[in-house]
Amino acid sequence: MSRYRGPRVKIIRRLGALPGLTGKILKPKSSYIDRSTSNKKVSQYRIRLEEKQKLRFHYGLTERQLLKYVCIARKAKGSTGQILLQLLEMRLDNTIFRLGMAPTIPGARQLVNHRHISINNDTVNIPSYNCKPGDIITIKNREKSQSIITRNINLFQKLKIPNHLTFDLTQLRGSVNQMIHREWIHLKINELLVVEYYSRQV
Repeated sequence: MSRYRGPRVKIIRRLGALPGLTGKILKPKSSYIDRSTSNKKVSQYRIRLEEKQKLRFHYGLTERQLLKYVCIARKAKGSTGQILLQLLEMRLDNTIFRLGMAPTIPGARQLVNHRHISINNDTVNIPSYNCKPGDIITIKNREKSQSIITRNINLFQKLKIPNHLTFDLTQLRGSVNQMIHREWIHLKINELLVVEYYSRQV
C-alpha cells in the first residue's frame, strides 16, 4: 500500500487530530454523531484498525513501513508498543517536525529529500534515518535552505519541543539529547491496540 496523498481533512474527520499530518482543526458539526453515543456496536477489530490508521497517517508511513517497525519492536527488549513509538519518534522527518522546522511530517520529509538537512555535518536525504543521542541537526549553508527553514519556524513553531530535543534559534540548530520517553509523546493513541492489530494479522 502506497503512502496516502489524498485530502487530509477527510482523514482527521474520521480519526481525529493528527498534528503530524496536518495542523488543521475541524470545527464540531451539530450533525455529527459521536461513536460512543451511537447505538451501533463497534467491533474490537475496528477499534484496533483505527488506532493503527492514526499511527500510520500521523507519521506518514506506508503499511509495509509500519509493519517493519512493529517487527523490529517485537524483537527488542521491553514493551513492544513503547518501543514502536520510540522508533517512529526518532525518525529524522519526525524529529525535524518536532523541532518546529517544518509544519508537518510530510513537509519535513520534503526538506530531507531535497537535501536541506545535515546531521553531524553530513548531508542526509533519508527521512527514515534513525536519530541518536548526540546527533546535531543543522541546515545546509545555502540561502534557499536557510530561508525555507526560517520561514517555517516563524510560521509554524507552535508545538512545545519535547524534552529529548533542544533547538538553538540563533544558529538554527537542533540537537538530540537522549532517547524519547513515552510521556513526552503527546499523541492520543493506544499503541497496545496497534500491536494487537498486527498480532492478529501476522
